Amino acid sequence: MKWTKLTIDTTCEAEDLISAFLEEEGVLGVQIEDNIPLTEEEMETMFVDLLPDDMPENDGTAKVSCFLDDTFDVQEIKDKVAAEIRRLSEFLPVGTGEITESETKEEDWRDNWKAYFKPFRLYDNIIIKPTWEEVPEDATDEDIVIEIDPGTAFGTGSHETTRLCIGQLKKYMKDGDEILDAGSGSGILSFVCNKLGAKHVLGIDIDPIAVDVAGENRDVNHIPAEAVEFKCGNVLEDQKLVESIGANYDIVVANILADVIIPMSAVVQKFMKDDGIFISSGIINIKEDEVRQALLDNNFDIVDTVYMNDWVSFVAKKHV
Repeated sequence: MKWTKLTIDTTCEAEDLISAFLEEEGVLGVQIEDNIPLTEEEMETMFVDLLPDDMPENDGTAKVSCFLDDTFDVQEIKDKVAAEIRRLSEFLPVGTGEITESETKEEDWRDNWKAYFKPFRLYDNIIIKPTWEEVPEDATDEDIVIEIDPGTAFGTGSHETTRLCIGQLKKYMKDGDEILDAGSGSGILSFVCNKLGAKHVLGIDIDPIAVDVAGENRDVNHIPAEAVEFKCGNVLEDQKLVESIGANYDIVVANILADVIIPMSAVVQKFMKDDGIFISSGIINIKEDEVRQALLDNNFDIVDTVYMNDWVSFVAKKHV
């Protein structure tokens, strides 16, 4: 299969907003290239010895790339991106905004990204590593090591939205909790919950390939299928799936787009225990107010809000 690669020349300020826009258009294979230096926190948690010694200076520029298969109207996506760049330019620098187009064969890029996916730490004691890399030498018996091969499913754990979710899970999860992972992708949040002591985790994703990938990753991590289960379906449309999920979850976690969290907030309470909580992430900051209002409109109390760069995570409970 041939794929069309679009590359947008932009700025570090605009890269996340453009990426989020592409994802909202259904384009999930988004790649960002920039020279932003690591923060002190990242220097402490990532294996920075894997970075090249000749990293260029950060000049504020960035490239956002995506791959489109033949189901997309390439010109339509280009026109929409150009319009979004013009809109963004009204309140932040967007750079040249030039969009270049090229073709690539699936076998040329399918595995190239693996060169950039290296082991890294989250919150001191969680190590995320690809299946093709060795466990870091400084890992200890106290570390939680999770192996991931995302394949074509979303989720390596490195994105801010996933980090936000994991931080909230570490804060609010208790041993023996029942967890629903809505939009489970490669399964990384489900596996973190299992390693943190969840009694049972159910992961739901609308993509059957993601469900298969998550199942394979579960086996790689030697997690029993009865402890972490994956199902394919859409909780907004599939009533049989909704009925099969039940209403026994201490935590529902959703690391998905804001435009999905908004309608999901109207149905998610039926899966939660009375004292359960809803952790949502994947929310770009320009959508923060919309998601907050949707939660409030659907009888939630927001008990925690956490930010990381351009991204937002809410923790909400049923209003009593």
